[in-house]
Amino acid sequence: MSPKELRPWETISKEIVFTHSKYLIVENHVVRLPDGQVIPDWAWIITPDAAIILAVTGDNKFLCFRQVKYAVSGTTLAPVGGILELGEAPLDAAKRELLEETGYESSEWISLGSHILAPNRGIATIHLFLALRAKQTTEPDSDDLEDQELLFLSRSEVDKAYQAGEFKILSWSAVVAMSLYYLDRLED
Repeated sequence: MSPKELRPWETISKEIVFTHSKYLIVENHVVRLPDGQVIPDWAWIITPDAAIILAVTGDNKFLCFRQVKYAVSGTTLAPVGGILELGEAPLDAAKRELLEETGYESSEWISLGSHILAPNRGIATIHLFLALRAKQTTEPDSDDLEDQELLFLSRSEVDKAYQAGEFKILSWSAVVAMSLYYLDRLED
């Protein structure tokens, strides 16, 4: 049985209806569906792409932050991460963010893929990475707005925190789950 041919939506036109900053632009798209129906007011949201990194030191400690976020109630655990600068490659952004936020560098990077946050509305693409054998080379020089504390967690502590829902942002939970899965496969 051959798979059904799936047809993409067609963008007929688009216009910017709101620009807040480089962090948020809203467009109105006119789109045509595969059945020919035209939707004249499809909201499209543009935010910067980001790199999210779970870093592991040579002695198997996972670098995570305990922090607060404006949209999260209480504290959350977080991997390293941040937005890509204009024209910056995802891996370059990941390396920059790891160094800025923690003072650590890694020579072994595993790409865990690029994932769209909201497939029908745009939003951003999140690039997930696992950084192995990370070592401190300098002091952190972060411009993060949040209060945060750098933690060095064991594998079992990260796993327990993940299972307990302590990584409260979807992309953070994803990088943790995918990293643990990747590491489990290495041990097989």
